[in-house]
Amino acid sequence: MSALAPAARAFDTLLVANRGEIAARVLRAARALGLRTVAVHARGERDAVHASLADEAIELRGDSPLQAYLSIEGLLEACARSGAGAVHPGYGFLAENAAFARACEAAGVVFVGPSAAAIELLGNKTQAKALAQRLGIPCLPGYGEAAQAQPDLAQAAAALGTPLMIKAAAGGGGRGMRRVDSLESFAASCAAAANEAQAAFGDATLMLEKLVEGARHVEMQLLADRFGHCVHLGERDCSTQRRHQKIIEEAPSPGMPAATREAMGAAAVELLRAAGYVGAGTVEFLLDRDGRFHFLEVNTRLQVEHRVTEALTGVDLVEWQLRIARGERLTLVQNEIRLDGHAIEARLCAEDAWRGFAPRSGRVVAWRIAEDEHVLVDHALGPHAAVSPHFDSLIAKLVAHGRDREQARSRLVAALERSSVLGPTTNRAFLLACLRAPRFVAAELYTDWVAQAAHGWPAPEPDDEWRAVASALWVHAQARAYGPLAGWSSSGVREMLASLARVDDDGFAPVASGDASPHWEARIDAQPEGLRVRIDGREHVVRIDAADSVRIDGRRCAMHTAVRPAAPGTVFRAWLDLHGVAGCVTDAAALPARTRRADAASDVRAGMHGRIASLAVAEGDRVLAGQAILSIEAMKMEQRIAAPVRGRIAALPARVGAQVSPATLLARIEPECAP
Repeated sequence: MSALAPAARAFDTLLVANRGEIAARVLRAARALGLRTVAVHARGERDAVHASLADEAIELRGDSPLQAYLSIEGLLEACARSGAGAVHPGYGFLAENAAFARACEAAGVVFVGPSAAAIELLGNKTQAKALAQRLGIPCLPGYGEAAQAQPDLAQAAAALGTPLMIKAAAGGGGRGMRRVDSLESFAASCAAAANEAQAAFGDATLMLEKLVEGARHVEMQLLADRFGHCVHLGERDCSTQRRHQKIIEEAPSPGMPAATREAMGAAAVELLRAAGYVGAGTVEFLLDRDGRFHFLEVNTRLQVEHRVTEALTGVDLVEWQLRIARGERLTLVQNEIRLDGHAIEARLCAEDAWRGFAPRSGRVVAWRIAEDEHVLVDHALGPHAAVSPHFDSLIAKLVAHGRDREQARSRLVAALERSSVLGPTTNRAFLLACLRAPRFVAAELYTDWVAQAAHGWPAPEPDDEWRAVASALWVHAQARAYGPLAGWSSSGVREMLASLARVDDDGFAPVASGDASPHWEARIDAQPEGLRVRIDGREHVVRIDAADSVRIDGRRCAMHTAVRPAAPGTVFRAWLDLHGVAGCVTDAAALPARTRRADAASDVRAGMHGRIASLAVAEGDRVLAGQAILSIEAMKMEQRIAAPVRGRIAALPARVGAQVSPATLLARIEPECAP
């Protein structure tokens, strides 16, 4: 047994120190093993799905929902109250926190993961890289010294040359990471990376690394027990990223030679053994164009994408985490592990991919997630589902398995097309664009291929049919007080709308406005086949059959809708997902006048909950369109906000440190014509 691994202790009750889909995943695995389960939740999350799955749920206290999950004292108190003999940290929060692992050990609670010493050694990129170098594992040139003053970092950057990467030494997940292509921007990039690293990990220490162009991000999944037995379960390719964060992962890595897999796996096993590692872990590498791999870092926890490996190998990684934590020997044999077919995972997140991947939050009005024998889904959506501004915006993970890569890709595309989340904006359309992109289909992958290819991808916009169906939803809602629309005459529809003072002399109504389109006017008449809707001279006959089906000009189309009935004193509101475009619909008359003004772009408003992290301008300054004016910290990531127009900063109510919510006015710009 490794000297770094604490002695095993028997336990029959497990507390899951996490929330959302990963908490639900671990709770189900624990119950399958016969363990009694305990969930924790922040204030306001009592009805969360993960809380309902456990035998007992305990509310955590904290100054904020996030701080509640980060309270080591609060979690250990919950263990004492519930009699939990073990804690599974999931991922995120305290999963890679050595202090938490050490506190659990001191309290006599089993930490389901590696020892505190192993986390300290491998969880720090600088120390992990030093160990890898001592073992002869290839590493990239870089800088990871203790001297962190700006002159020291700048001198190291000059010696490395550009392009290079700035990375947070203490964590991962793309946080605290910046690409530098010119030394002139190095100081600003360092400051931004340090701020983000401090917010995310409580440690602003940075390291520098030479950037390899055209490289793939490939990681090896491993399991190790306390008796020195360690195996790898093949690799995952995580090269499809946005802002250095994974959005699509797959296994095996396309085109990976068996010899490279064997060498990479052997290096990963050697590294974990040298650290006395126990549990599930992932060793990440860069694979360059010449097929050479270079060590990057170790994730001392379960990965978000662990289901990809499970689909390929049939090994339940969470089950083995729990069995190893109970002191069982790992019975898997390296040469007996088989990779069956191909698996691809997509991360469905609440974010606006065409507006800088800004995170979105809010109530989930309705949802449907496609799942079948070939597509596995992890989510924590339920009757009271909401995306909190305090946490990561991941909604669901969809993993498709097939006999080969193309079958897995096709199945994942079909599953995403059939899935819909109404309420917060999601990245579904962007994921589909990635999966259909010629480069992805051809497996021409490297870590920045998405950033290069996405410039040509059009943002999803409502078309004529979408607006016609939205208008029909509006009419149905208005008519609800009068009875079903079936059998109504054209004059009857006109009279009903006229009674609501919603038509002009020509019979046109300012029907609705979607959140992805300006308001429009529609003329609506009843026909035997449905409602005839005319918008901008184009007509469609719409018959709404159900919340998931509509006929447009006699053609049946799948859709997903949720409607808030129009009652006296309330504003009509509906959500529509049709032809791959999801949006909100409301009365145009209910919109604030500013949203209908031609010069509304001069108002810069927050699109998310967050904290003002920095200001780059002052009142009176002149700015160019696209120039950075401030940044918002949301979910531990800094979001850059740019000027939408050229002009002068007429007002700047934003203040560093202030909390903002969607629609908060940040700046007002007086537009100026270019000379």
